[in-house]
Amino acid sequence: MEKFNIAIDGPAGAGKSTIARLVAGALDFVYVDTGAMYRAVTWKINSAGLSPEQTSEMIALTERMNIRLVPGENGQMVYVDGEDVTGVIRTADITGNVSRVASIADIRRILTVKQKEMAASRGVVMDGRDIGTHVLPDAEVKIFLTASVQIRAERRYKEIRDSQPEITLERLERDIAERDRMDEQREAAPLMQAPDAVLLDTTELTVPEVVERILELCKSHVGGGT
Repeated sequence: MEKFNIAIDGPAGAGKSTIARLVAGALDFVYVDTGAMYRAVTWKINSAGLSPEQTSEMIALTERMNIRLVPGENGQMVYVDGEDVTGVIRTADITGNVSRVASIADIRRILTVKQKEMAASRGVVMDGRDIGTHVLPDAEVKIFLTASVQIRAERRYKEIRDSQPEITLERLERDIAERDRMDEQREAAPLMQAPDAVLLDTTELTVPEVVERILELCKSHVGGGT
């Protein structure tokens, strides 16, 4: 089958990572979780003890970082300078700081270069917040996934309640709404739907239903299929 690129964008908790991974698996494409890359940078910055005012140091640290995304049995594994950070980048502390780090234009520039390199050979499913508009504007298939804040919070709560029992559903709703606001209002590559992206509201859809709709779009747009 011809290789092409798929861009999946959307707000926090819309199910992008799960959907993108399953679509990539169905097509035998490579899955690239750009959100994990920003989380990895945030973790590295926090680990280095840098304060929010030390922007130049954050940028320099990002330039030096080696980030690897490796397929694993339970999803994508994330390595920073050889260290497995897959679990630690999903903590509440990282979630609460990642939008601030992602709003730094030079950090976005550095990671965008890495992401474009990953997609250069095509056959990539990449998810994030600015993939269709900024990172892969020429992607053959573009999807904008969304759902209500309440539904997104409920989904995220089910994912993390065992590992983070201190987190409440109410806090998640507030955090997701605030992250939406920050992502949409940042100056560097804000969250928005690309003009040629297909909007998919997943509020009333199951994961298999969303995956099937995207695979159908692949077939109709570029003659792809499973």
